[in-house]
Amino acid sequence: MWKKISLILFIIFYGFAGVNHFLNPETYEEVIPNWLGDAGVINILAGVVEIAVAVLAIFKPTRKYAGWITIAMLLAFVISHVYFIQLGHCAGGVCLDPWIGWVRLVVIHPLLIYWAYAISKS
Repeated sequence: MWKKISLILFIIFYGFAGVNHFLNPETYEEVIPNWLGDAGVINILAGVVEIAVAVLAIFKPTRKYAGWITIAMLLAFVISHVYFIQLGHCAGGVCLDPWIGWVRLVVIHPLLIYWAYAISKS
């Protein structure tokens, strides 16, 4: 039962996260370093990949791909998390306490990677 709940939450989480890239692009674009390229294009690609991951996770034959693609995506997102910390923990006009950026990078991000790994095994 917990696996099913985890899977449903994973699908919802990444589906909404992907859509949010299109609804609030400025939040994401601001934490994409210039040296990576066009922040608008990268943001759109990230949103598309997150939506695709949610869809892939729905179906058992493609679930392992959803997990591994998510892991790769999350590893790529480390760049933005570090950049967010370097920016002084501000993005999209919102500034957070410095510890929040560190908790996201050191605690939450690894937990999301583990969650994706667990999904790839279900």
